[in-house]
Amino acid sequence: MTHSRSRAVLLIALFALSTGTLPGAEHTLKVTPQTIAWGYYWSAAKPVLTVRSGDIVEIQTVSGNPERLEQAGVPPDQIPPALRAVYAEIPQNQRGPGGHLLTGPVAVEGSEPGDVLEVRIREIRMDVPFAYNAFRRGAGFLPDEFEGTRMKIIPLDRKRRVGTFAAGIELPLKPFFGSMGVAPPDDAGKIDSAPPGIHAGNLDNKELVAGTTLFIPVHARGALFEVGDGHAGMGNGEVDITAMETSLTGVFQFILRKDLHLKWPRAETPTHWITIGLDPDLTEATKIAVHETLDFLVNEKKLTREEAYMLASVAVDFEITQLVDGTKGVHGMISKSIFTKK
Repeated sequence: MTHSRSRAVLLIALFALSTGTLPGAEHTLKVTPQTIAWGYYWSAAKPVLTVRSGDIVEIQTVSGNPERLEQAGVPPDQIPPALRAVYAEIPQNQRGPGGHLLTGPVAVEGSEPGDVLEVRIREIRMDVPFAYNAFRRGAGFLPDEFEGTRMKIIPLDRKRRVGTFAAGIELPLKPFFGSMGVAPPDDAGKIDSAPPGIHAGNLDNKELVAGTTLFIPVHARGALFEVGDGHAGMGNGEVDITAMETSLTGVFQFILRKDLHLKWPRAETPTHWITIGLDPDLTEATKIAVHETLDFLVNEKKLTREEAYMLASVAVDFEITQLVDGTKGVHGMISKSIFTKK
């Protein structure tokens, strides 16, 4: 190799390293009673793992109540032992205020409030051959129309990537994590895992499958990333309050972005940029998503604000993410294909 070519390769490698595109160290984080944050995001939570920017972490998650799953018909040997251990060993006073079983937190060295944590979702694996959907009176989008509680087990054919809802009804499997987030600001305290917010959290965005990236504003030192609420698939809205809930393992690469500053989470897929709006009022959530879209088009695509508003109207799809987490979600899908200039 010539000297000039060697120098060029070295410069490319250094640039890739500086932007976090080269993988760093690899870690594995398993579910144990000591690695679960039961139902909260919290800036005072102690990290169970600390990594550097660029590192890759394989993170196991679990979902469901073992006793209720068995009562609904799941064979005992299909329930992960780690899930049983979590329910057996985490005392009531360490649970809540929410109900999600979140693995973490993972601290990223050097993260400070005002930074952005880039979370590259490299792989998602379905760990069990079933998912469940459940509703209860008083919850969901129609809280008073159905009595009692009900749980349905949905067998998963992970090879064919379909779930059998009922005879003659097969559902495509598109696994994603309903909840991926960081700690909120210090003054927020220990917050319920159910409502999403500026920390991301329970976004329930079915677009965030393997191969996509989530950008989350950092609010506490170390960022303190947590993940859980695995879904084998979901319909936008998630109207009865659950999706195809299941246990997943994800592989994530964490990139610390000092050069990026966001107020709200944002995402990117191979085909789209995704803006996000969150508010208890659906109209306000939509306004936030539209404003985030305008900001993206102005700052990243160099449109005027007027042009951005018009382009948002003719080319951006604003979709309901979910309606049932207290804080409602709307996301804007900005197709990359409309931009012919690179």
